[in-house]
Amino acid sequence: MATHPNPVPAPDLAPVDLHYFAPPVALRSYFGSLYRFTVTLPSYRDVTRADAGQLRFMMSGDGHYTFHDGRDVPTPEVCLLGPTMGATSFCLDSPSDVWGVSLLPLGWFALDGGDVSRMVDGLADMTVEHGPDYATLLEQLRDIRTDNVESAARIWAFLGSRLQPVSSTMQGVIESVDAWLSDEHSPRVADLVTATGLSDRQVARITNRLYGGPPKLLARKYRALRCAVRIAVDHTPWQELCDSSTFYDQSHFIREIKHFVGLTPHQLMTDPTEVARLTLQRRDMGMAMAEINRIS
Repeated sequence: MATHPNPVPAPDLAPVDLHYFAPPVALRSYFGSLYRFTVTLPSYRDVTRADAGQLRFMMSGDGHYTFHDGRDVPTPEVCLLGPTMGATSFCLDSPSDVWGVSLLPLGWFALDGGDVSRMVDGLADMTVEHGPDYATLLEQLRDIRTDNVESAARIWAFLGSRLQPVSSTMQGVIESVDAWLSDEHSPRVADLVTATGLSDRQVARITNRLYGGPPKLLARKYRALRCAVRIAVDHTPWQELCDSSTFYDQSHFIREIKHFVGLTPHQLMTDPTEVARLTLQRRDMGMAMAEINRIS
């Protein structure tokens, strides 16, 4: 992707910085936190945990993602990133300034309407997927640039205006799956079947369409993310978590954390990357957000 001529972040910013903005109450079921990520270094590499879908506006800078299967994909200026089922590396080739927002399953469905499984561990140009209005918003954000409050308000207003109605039945199913994934223990698929009143096959079809994977894979993903937060933020000894959770042994625990977070439990405890540290601390920032977003 070609670098555009817009100004780079101001030099008085931290080398790597991440600021969060809570969604308005009316949008809290659709979106996780809005965030502004800036890098003033000439280049930067890091890794992000498995996550929900993301919509990102590249105010300045360029780079690419490396998904856990080894594919390198350059990021477009308005990037729709699908749910990831493993840690994803990224490389920025110049100082960068990015606005992004997490798309919760209800938000993805209301905004995109398509099957999210087509986008798992992949990305698309949002201006191609959904038209030039997204490019127009990017240019507006570049014009505002220094005013975070105005920029956040502009993004929320734009996204809110793009949401399509979702049936109460579909909203109820999503609420049931979110609650199931938020269970502190390793949730059983049978409990999700009971909660939704759907068959095993129907549940699998729904979770693939809305979350990007079958229930068992999603349970593994969110179990690993919960453990990572407790290690990095609560400083819970990872051996204690391993013993109290439904992992076969310590080797299994380490492999799961490494796969979904990109770091070993020991690295999370003693030497997390900048992005891991800033991302995982989001839970304790006092923001009102959906529980399913808080644990990731």
